[in-house]
Parts: sequence; structure tokens; C-alpha cells
Amino acid sequence: MIENDRYCVDILHQISAIQSAMNKVSLALLEDHTHHCVVKAIKGQDGEAAIQELMSVMKTMTK
Repeated sequence: MIENDRYCVDILHQISAIQSAMNKVSLALLEDHTHHCVVKAIKGQDGEAAIQELMSVMKTMTK
């Protein structure tokens, strides 16, 4: 779009749509990870490390 000299607002709308889509994918992956990997770690007595890792990822995602 930039190479085609598109209107700046159109480019910004596209960037916003891409960011929104990436956020949805990230949240879906985070949910899947929580339901599978974190639950498995908790059942396997490695829950504290899994929860710390999950919280670290969540903090990074919400910056």
C-alpha cells in the first residue's frame, strides 16, 4: 500500500485490522496453551513454573 502511494488513513485502517487479527490469534493460542500445557503441568506437579511462565507471557502481551 505504501509503495502504491495509498492514502495514509487507509494504511492505518489496514494496520489496525492486522493488529486486531493478531490479538485474536494470540488470545486463542494463549487459551489453548492454558487448557492443555498449563493444566498438564499442574497435574504433573510442575504447576508453579507453568503459572509463572503464563503470567510472564500475559504481562508481555498486555504492554
